[in-house]
Amino acid sequence: MARTDRTGIWPLIHAERAALAADLADLDEDAWRTPSLCAGLTVREVLAHLTAGASLNGIRWFAGVVRCRFDFDKQVRMRLDEQLGSSGADTLARFDAVRGGTTTPPLPRPAILGETIVHGSDIRRPLGLVRAFPTDTLVTLARYYAGTDQVVVAKGRIGGLHLRADDSDFEAGSGAPVVGSTLALIMAMTGRVDYCAELTGEGAAVLAQRAVMS
Repeated sequence: MARTDRTGIWPLIHAERAALAADLADLDEDAWRTPSLCAGLTVREVLAHLTAGASLNGIRWFAGVVRCRFDFDKQVRMRLDEQLGSSGADTLARFDAVRGGTTTPPLPRPAILGETIVHGSDIRRPLGLVRAFPTDTLVTLARYYAGTDQVVVAKGRIGGLHLRADDSDFEAGSGAPVVGSTLALIMAMTGRVDYCAELTGEGAAVLAQRAVMS
């Protein structure tokens, strides 16, 4: 059974942060410049974004929003730049320093887990790294995204579709079927076109088109 209570989410977040740090430990500077699945960002910049999220409490987050005149994209870039450091190794050291913390902007805990897993996959995929995510962790996240558009549009993206994982008991929605791994479904729900090729079913093309338009 997937763990969804508040006290159970932080250990999942910490475990995923630790796994990501370990996977990136041996990258050279060329690898750090690899384009991520986040358009316009390198894998190093995405990691800096994760560090920024783990370093901001509600007060600092809101102060940044005001400073950027409520331009949320500008705030994301500003906070990312603060955590980029002087090299890839420095960026990783900054992430490693906060990976066990519980500081967070005003976001639901499952959304923090989602940031870690989705952005971790945005980093790993272009680098050819594969993470064997715990099934319960992925199911917890998939159920969260299927039920909300908070932070990232996911529930709205899968309207009229029936998602079914072929490697877990995750299932959501009704309509044209979309079948694939739990991770691929999560990544498609959050607009990652790269993972849509792994999905099958009558609704797969619809979900892929919605991901392109995000």
